[in-house]
Amino acid sequence: MVNCLYIRSKRIISTLIIAAMTFHAFSQDVPDYDKVSTSAGVVEMHFIGHGSLMFKVNGFVIYIDPVNSAGDYRFLPKADIILVTHEHGDHLDTGLINDLKKQETLLFCNENSISKVPWAMAMVAGDRQEINNIIIEAAPAYNIVNVRAPGQPFHPIGAGIGFILTIGGKRFYVAGDTENTPEMKSLKNITVAFLPMNLPYTMTPEMVADAAIAFKPEILYPYHYGETNTDIIVKLLKDTGITVRIRNLK
Repeated sequence: MVNCLYIRSKRIISTLIIAAMTFHAFSQDVPDYDKVSTSAGVVEMHFIGHGSLMFKVNGFVIYIDPVNSAGDYRFLPKADIILVTHEHGDHLDTGLINDLKKQETLLFCNENSISKVPWAMAMVAGDRQEINNIIIEAAPAYNIVNVRAPGQPFHPIGAGIGFILTIGGKRFYVAGDTENTPEMKSLKNITVAFLPMNLPYTMTPEMVADAAIAFKPEILYPYHYGETNTDIIVKLLKDTGITVRIRNLK
């Protein structure tokens, strides 16, 4: 009887250990997220990594620049909409897009990405779509200062785009790879902004602060920031009324 109880206890302990390990592995593989309440429901903003995000509202799933190098997608749902800002490999992953795609999935992207994802629909700055009561607007995204060589910006004007999503009256701006352009600084009524912050490809913290102070989002997430010191942007925007949130989006 004692031996049976001992064996049973060992089995229970082993099961608990395996369950704990499984939960730990699962929790590590699901990205962190924040929530914003809108008139259409709660929007979950999942921080997958680098330039890759997932928005979810009422079970409707939107991926922005999904790439396998940014994080683990194994436990994440299929896409209703995929948005691609430009064709560079850290923003466009055709294999992952095929994995995330359902029969009814829609993909909107910049014009240069169409050659890699021919079933997608191209957007240029100023274009507008409305899907499931979500308004999707394409915004300019380009370099002014940072160049590969004279006359060759890392992201030329007219090539890439950012996206503004209006969900339940709240506007979410995901800038893509860009600098603090005049078009960015003239934006209005942005609730949440994701602004890239790494050199030489996008912006310095000072450039991000310059743009944020101009268009005044309620909440700012630096993203695509690599090894940039995020403490700098926090200090630059202190006492501006803009809430700066740092998440794991290197």
